[in-house]
Amino acid sequence: MKPAIRGEVIRHVILIILVALTLFPLYFLLITSFKDYDQFIHHFWEPTLPLRWENYVVAWQEVSGYISNSILYATVEALCVVMLSSISAYVFARYKFPGKEVLFYLILGLLMIPPVLMLIPQFLVVRWFGLLDTRAGMLLPMIAGGQVFSIFILRTFFAGLPEELFEAARIDGANHFQLYFWIAIPLSFPIVVTIFMLNFVGTWNEIIWPLVVFSREELKPVTTGLLTFQGQFTVTSYGPMFAGYVLASIPLVVVFLFCMKYYITGITSGALKI
Repeated sequence: MKPAIRGEVIRHVILIILVALTLFPLYFLLITSFKDYDQFIHHFWEPTLPLRWENYVVAWQEVSGYISNSILYATVEALCVVMLSSISAYVFARYKFPGKEVLFYLILGLLMIPPVLMLIPQFLVVRWFGLLDTRAGMLLPMIAGGQVFSIFILRTFFAGLPEELFEAARIDGANHFQLYFWIAIPLSFPIVVTIFMLNFVGTWNEIIWPLVVFSREELKPVTTGLLTFQGQFTVTSYGPMFAGYVLASIPLVVVFLFCMKYYITGITSGALKI
């Protein structure tokens, strides 16, 4: 076998192994969600018949409220971060004002602080404002924290847009908001969608802050709700638990499928700009 062909074969074998290792947990999650305890014990690795669709009925009855909460939190947080960070990034990229660079690097410095170090200060501030056990107490710190990285990415992208486009629009009488809304945002749509998706996924997967801020069951997102749901079952009820995990993953899959084209373009263009 020629060295070039041998190298291709080895490369493809490695890629196939990596893909298999990545997909195997998903395979195990899906097949287990359709099993009862007897099927789980005697057919641990392989799919079984009949499929136990009742596992999904039980899981949906328990986790549907948590999923609705997570959709609300993730959507509101992602939209607010995109709106606020894009405005801030546009100002940093396209305008000159005293102290601009200092202010930008101060904001950028927040990326160096581990989020866990902000947990107690955030809790004290939220408690001082009386926002514990409220949706605002969940969302406001996450909206504030999500803007830092988003401002950095968007500012870099906005700064690379051709100045001639903005100058031509100014000659035609466009004001500051029109320059932002009709030129900067459409030209940056892939990176804006990428920022939205990253924040949506980050909020959806957040578990520590909801555990801190919520005690009322009806306000909890799906990450903490699944802990409650899991605690309701004994070790013989793996099927409904895994069905709950599958249901909790579906919104993320849907969002990614809708945003995938823009996400790939945004990640590529953002990397090139940086």
